[in-house]
Amino acid sequence: MEAHNPSLFRRLLGYISKVFKAFKLMLSIIFFAIFALFLIGIFSNQLPPIPEEGALYLAPSGVLVDQKSYIYPIDSLFADQTMSNQETLVRDVVESIDSATYDPRITHLVIVTDFLEGASIAKLEEISQALMRFKATDKPIIAVADNFTQSQYFLAAHADEILLNPMGSVLITGIGAYGNYFRNALDKLDIKVHVFRAGDYKSAAEPFLRNNMSAEAKEDISAVINQLWQSYTDKIESLRGLEKGTIDNLANNLHSQLQTTQGDTAKLAYNAGLIDYVATRSEMHNYLNSQIPNDMHGEFVAIDMSYYIANIRRENSHKQAADKIAVVVAKGTIFDGEQPEGDIGGDTLSQILSEVRYDPQVKAIVLRVDSPGGSAFASDNIRDSLYGQGNQQVPIVVSMGSYAASGGYWIAAEADKIVAMPSTITGSIGVYSMIPTFEKTLATLGVNSDGVGTTDIADIMQLDRPMSKQAKVILQSSVDHIYDRFIDLVANGRSQSPEAIHDIAQGRIWTGQQALENGLVDQLGGLNDAITAAAELAGIQEYSVTYPSRILTPQEQFFQDISQNFSASISKTGFSKFASSLINNKTVTAISPLKHLSEFNDPRGVYLRCDNCAL
Repeated sequence: MEAHNPSLFRRLLGYISKVFKAFKLMLSIIFFAIFALFLIGIFSNQLPPIPEEGALYLAPSGVLVDQKSYIYPIDSLFADQTMSNQETLVRDVVESIDSATYDPRITHLVIVTDFLEGASIAKLEEISQALMRFKATDKPIIAVADNFTQSQYFLAAHADEILLNPMGSVLITGIGAYGNYFRNALDKLDIKVHVFRAGDYKSAAEPFLRNNMSAEAKEDISAVINQLWQSYTDKIESLRGLEKGTIDNLANNLHSQLQTTQGDTAKLAYNAGLIDYVATRSEMHNYLNSQIPNDMHGEFVAIDMSYYIANIRRENSHKQAADKIAVVVAKGTIFDGEQPEGDIGGDTLSQILSEVRYDPQVKAIVLRVDSPGGSAFASDNIRDSLYGQGNQQVPIVVSMGSYAASGGYWIAAEADKIVAMPSTITGSIGVYSMIPTFEKTLATLGVNSDGVGTTDIADIMQLDRPMSKQAKVILQSSVDHIYDRFIDLVANGRSQSPEAIHDIAQGRIWTGQQALENGLVDQLGGLNDAITAAAELAGIQEYSVTYPSRILTPQEQFFQDISQNFSASISKTGFSKFASSLINNKTVTAISPLKHLSEFNDPRGVYLRCDNCAL
């Protein structure tokens, strides 16, 4: 008998050889594809010019933010540009509208909101101010959409004419603050969560202690959301010329009013005075052709916001003044250490601020705060880098975005001036510490903890053992001390007595309007107002505005440049295909407070955070 079959063996080797050749070919294709993308990214920098006559096409996508979240290089290179995680900078929207206001080349403003997934009322209000300045020039604003959510409609309501798809709707539902509560679940798992707090209204840890919202939290949040809702409805009714109470009535009776139109949501929106025309996509396209200057093919001429603002900045690049105002963005949860954009790293932001201070051309700093807080230790590091001994070289103005609460207010309190939008959520001057222990959970599994220590508190950080009375006293004392320090720094920063600050503190949240009345902010307004205030404090009239950020590594910068150029090169600029380009992206974001147990990294486990701020 033969030990092997040579013919079979040769066929097997041939098959393996073919597999390796195919694999090699696939790797080659991938390599050349990536190389081609690199070349496209490097050399594709063509910028469509601003038309001699045409519309500004305003179609913000994703979520409106003050700072875009960092995307890791390989993700940014291959990201789908229509993904739901896109973000649009509020300042870009405002700058493009303001530039178009006095640009004779821009005859109309077209607002398309189908790409917008979410925005706080404060950010919408900031854009609203720019839209109102545009309206004052009598240039027409036209809004078109397949559907309008509550935030989308707030922008659309500024239009002179609003067109809605016959299959669409205007869904205005009101403002709610709801969350999940885990007490029963934790009891079933035998997990004990120890919470230490200072402030009767500091409700960040309530989900771990209760099965429902406390009376104090309901009182606090109700006062805020009622004011925000009143602001929203008043604005819509004013813009659309509706009777007071119309929006409230529509939201509360949507079920019955929809029956009167046999379920036709577009007709209901028209009957309620929310829109001007019901139009299909082709009808929308024809309408825009009839209103906006046309090109040689009879199609309306428009330029996308991103291309428009890039042209404007290129045109103004030679006008940069020597004196600078640095706008430093503090956006997201505050963590200890280094963090990429999207969250605030105490060390990262402190480093940026230090570099700004060493720049002799920087005459003032505007700290744009859009944060619910986080680590107490990191918050104080940032505060020290701003206002610490020897740091009062230039005036510091704080501009509050959607929220600047708890740790976000800690880093703002000592500024020379604080500017907030009326619907900004701020305050939440309170402190808490939260430590879970798992002794019962482990015991149920047959795991027990035992041992010896040299002191009564040697096991204070053992999460597999019950928390001792001494440990509870130590932690509560630490929280009380930090709360007292919080009160003192706010009192000193706002030139008020500690007693007066305590009365409006205790973890309570306020709108920007209420904060102005309570002395927690100095002025109502947006980022541009804060920049103007900084210039006045610095005594300068001619200045340029810079946005310093974390220094990227060479690899990060390389991939970012390629990604941006490549994205620009493949973006659709054919507005003649407007009707078919409307995409209805909807996302639902559910954030559970459970993740805080693993995310937070304060070295002492003490936090200045407002969990009820993201309304």
